[in-house]
Amino acid sequence: MIPVLVIFLREGVEASLIIAILLAYLNRAGLRKHFRDVFIGVGAAMLLAAGGGAAAYLTIRSYAGSTAQTVFETVTYLVAAVALTYMTFWMRGHARGLSGELRDRADAAVSNGARTGLALLAFQAVGREGLETVVFTLAIAFSTSGQSTLVGAVLGLVIALAIAFGIYRLGHRFNLGRFFAVVGGLLMVFGAGLLADAVQNMQELRWLPFASQPLWDTSRILSEDGTLGDIAHSFFGYAQAPTALQALVYGAYLCVALVFFFRRRPVAAAPAASTA
Repeated sequence: MIPVLVIFLREGVEASLIIAILLAYLNRAGLRKHFRDVFIGVGAAMLLAAGGGAAAYLTIRSYAGSTAQTVFETVTYLVAAVALTYMTFWMRGHARGLSGELRDRADAAVSNGARTGLALLAFQAVGREGLETVVFTLAIAFSTSGQSTLVGAVLGLVIALAIAFGIYRLGHRFNLGRFFAVVGGLLMVFGAGLLADAVQNMQELRWLPFASQPLWDTSRILSEDGTLGDIAHSFFGYAQAPTALQALVYGAYLCVALVFFFRRRPVAAAPAASTA
């Protein structure tokens, strides 16, 4: 539940922040009539993400316990780890200039007189976050219960909307860059766990038939089958009997990613577009 909560929290904040910026810009420019176009784009993106995620989950579930499911899980782990790393670094570098960039794109859409331009802008922004959320959630869904996944998703979205409302009311007093830095650091740990799970699957599939001997076994202290062990595995990548290759990949990714992530300076904010 906790990994899903953090994922939906992070993606929900980014998506709702983007929409809040668009609506605030349109409101200040006296273009509230275009709110409907933005909402149409948001609705279409949410339907696409939810429908695609459900279809993928149900399809792969039909191959439960087979080699096909293991292969799919492995690919999902790798794609999710790459996407998570990229989007976390991207937001870390562009959080300050996000508002100006969105206002410029919204202004261009309105200036061209294309009502569908705003809908497509909202669809693209929310759709990207939605598809990322689907990939990350699928990487967890096969190792946890459906109820736990649903509860985590709902709680994450509720908290994300509360934070978005707080950002709207507090304005620049909310340190958005620091928020994404903290959550991004946590997601880097989650990304290391995804790679470790991918390595485990590839060793089971005999794709990486080396360094496969377990380094230790802590199942008697903290079993992955228990509640705490499941949480530790899903979010921190805990393995009760990790192989040498798993430990190497986990440690190498985490060290490199965290060092570069926290050393990187956010891009300076772009000048705000005039609404006069």
